[in-house]
Amino acid sequence: MHILKDSHSKSIKEIMESLKTSEKGLSTMEAKKREKIFGPNIFKEKKISYINIFFRQFANILVYILLVASLIALFSGKWVDCIVIFSLILINSFIGFWQEVKAEVSIKSLEKLTESKMYVVRDGEGVFLPSSEIVPGDIVILEEGSAISADLRLSSGNNLCVDESLLTGESIPIEKDHRVVLKKNTSIFFQKNMVFSGTHVIRGSGEAIVVNTGKNTYLATIVEKAKEPAPDSPLSQAIKFFAKYYSAFLIILFILVGAYGYFQKRDIVDVSYILIAELVSAVPEGLPIVVTVVMVIGAIALSKKKTLVRQLFSVETLGSATVVASDKTGTITEGKLKVKKVFFIDKDRLELTAHLCIESKKDPIDQALWQWKKSEDIFLKKYPKIWGLAFDPKTRLMATAHILDGNKKVFVKGAFEELKKLAGNQKDFFQLEKNMEEMSLEGLRVIAFGVGDFKDQKIERGSIDIVGIIGFLDPPKESVKSAVFNAKKAKIRVIMITGDHPLTAKTVAKEVGIYKEGDKVLTGEQIDKLSDQDLFFELKKTTVLARILPEHKYRIVKNFQQNKEIVVVSGDGVNDVPALKIADLSIAMGGGTEAAKSVSKMIITDNNLKVIISAIKNGRVIADNIRKVIYYLLSSSLQEIVFISLAIFSGFPLPLTPIQILWINIVTDGVQDKAFPFAKGEGDVMKRFPRKPRKQFFDLNQIYRVGFYGLIMGFISFEFFRYLLKIYSYEMSVTIIFSSMAVSQWLNGIQSQKEKEPFFKNIKKSITINPYIFFSISIGIVLQLFAVYLGGKWFYTHHMSLADWKYPLIVSIITFFVVEIRKWIEVLFKKGKKKWMI
Repeated sequence: MHILKDSHSKSIKEIMESLKTSEKGLSTMEAKKREKIFGPNIFKEKKISYINIFFRQFANILVYILLVASLIALFSGKWVDCIVIFSLILINSFIGFWQEVKAEVSIKSLEKLTESKMYVVRDGEGVFLPSSEIVPGDIVILEEGSAISADLRLSSGNNLCVDESLLTGESIPIEKDHRVVLKKNTSIFFQKNMVFSGTHVIRGSGEAIVVNTGKNTYLATIVEKAKEPAPDSPLSQAIKFFAKYYSAFLIILFILVGAYGYFQKRDIVDVSYILIAELVSAVPEGLPIVVTVVMVIGAIALSKKKTLVRQLFSVETLGSATVVASDKTGTITEGKLKVKKVFFIDKDRLELTAHLCIESKKDPIDQALWQWKKSEDIFLKKYPKIWGLAFDPKTRLMATAHILDGNKKVFVKGAFEELKKLAGNQKDFFQLEKNMEEMSLEGLRVIAFGVGDFKDQKIERGSIDIVGIIGFLDPPKESVKSAVFNAKKAKIRVIMITGDHPLTAKTVAKEVGIYKEGDKVLTGEQIDKLSDQDLFFELKKTTVLARILPEHKYRIVKNFQQNKEIVVVSGDGVNDVPALKIADLSIAMGGGTEAAKSVSKMIITDNNLKVIISAIKNGRVIADNIRKVIYYLLSSSLQEIVFISLAIFSGFPLPLTPIQILWINIVTDGVQDKAFPFAKGEGDVMKRFPRKPRKQFFDLNQIYRVGFYGLIMGFISFEFFRYLLKIYSYEMSVTIIFSSMAVSQWLNGIQSQKEKEPFFKNIKKSITINPYIFFSISIGIVLQLFAVYLGGKWFYTHHMSLADWKYPLIVSIITFFVVEIRKWIEVLFKKGKKKWMI
């Protein structure tokens, strides 16, 4: 079996014969055989290469610096230093390798959870299968919202319309026709009998034969030709932004230290060794992988709370959300409609129209109509269908034509305002509008129904009589009101975007606390008349947006973003796709269309606003943990830089060797930072304003805290070293300061679990906020004791008596209280500021 080419130029019969398939589809056994021939339906199989991951640990500037250090040690005759430094490089690499493998495995399992599915005929029955299992020859059933993940040749279709903007850049949906056979050289723009991977069905339905999968699809050829690196996440941008200034600071410092050491007439090898020690202490080598691990663990925690992460960097965006633009049906309301009120001009014709207009029993309105009378099948048998027009989000109408007593009649269902434009029975408008308003004020979703003569496969103005309206009850979910309250408490705006009537939308929004008196309700029609600037001012006071089309929702989200808002958009339908694509954080409903899921960064398995707000809360905790680990690694590095620099500027010998600095990093950063992802929230994270993405991890407060600890503890460490040199030999002083620095950073790690609240303000919480930190310290203690008592030859340490340990203990107490005092000063300053403001 070979790869099919130019499928658009072949008939359906030729395609089926070439692929040895039929309308009953492939058997499971045959599909497995074909998967072995053609491979899984993915562009490039992402295998975890353990060898690549291991060697990747050596591909960073720090390792190069350490290798240079080991060579300098070797040529200086310090072969022990050379061996130890190289051994520590390997240890660090193995730690990084283990972390990255765990992260890759977790990411792969999360990707599996969020993989899109297609509805395929296998063994003669329709089943949903993961896209990766689709093979050439499969028969695929298409319906509104289907996300296409293979190249298909249409075999049947009913008003099928596909969004091909990803491939062609053309935003207008393309109408498809399975009946045509085209010339070989027909451009993809005009291949009406084909549906391509990366597109999705806007409306209509059909069946198709899979002709190409994976790397053989048209989309794969585009991707291969236009490979570009993925855009940096907000955190990556923030790290780069900070790194510019941090690098500049380090370069200036190293030049000064190097020059000063040279003018002190130190040996050039010693000066090189000093600079290497400075560089080793300056670079927090574990930062990138630790941040990834924090996000992966956060994503796994979110998956246990009904939120599946499709793009890892979206975890960090959650904490910065300022606006939640939520759907109404199914997210704020139950999404389980039932007929509550009926007003008819013609009862019999209303019932007939309602049942003939049932498109899909998956749609909540159609489900409610079916439950209302349960006689659809009888009507369809009695009045055969001759034409149909699928629901169009732009016109908010659908239509179906049937033969009724020998006459061709068209039956229409949709928004009253749209049906009114086609209606000719103006005499009934007053009663219809009066009843519609009453139903809307009760929070009912109102749908109008009309009947008319059918001519030339189109509906003309004035040809329809509106025969009645039906009000559907869709009550709000009990949990939504508290979710809205929590969002407002967290200074997050919640707005409701819906296609419903403004009165219905306003009533529901008011009931759940989204709308309050004085807020505005904005309609799509009003938005069309506003400039971007005017829309911005209107949105400031608007909490309900009604009768909204896809282009309106897109414009609303774009407008928020242009005005520095971080927007979370929820959606489940094809009409939500444009807005979901551009949202800072797009969340698809688990029960939504594959099209919506395929463009979203997250999927929630419980269609509920409460889950979205809960995810934002968890996102803030995850972001806080990233912020804490950044503080811990940078403040510890700065302490070492300041300490070593002061010693050199003061003419003292090197207080710590590169080997000792590396070991300190292993017994502190190397084990402690693994515990940070498990820290619980510090207080109620939903009581504060959202942090801006760029300032979420590197704001002035963060820089001040890093500087406060690093500068003060670096100076204290230096003074302590100077004191030790007066009562001990240089070798013993270095041993004590070696252990003191490790203990100091352990205590800094404990204090780092709470950024703002002092340890003694709530001791129980300080201990329980992250019990794993104490476990990680215990591992560090064992490793440090090994270095002091068993590794003297390699780490240049001397045996410390029990009395000698009082010095590391004193340093640890000083460290603890330096941070504790800083926190109390911040607390008291904040209280004083509040009193002054009152």
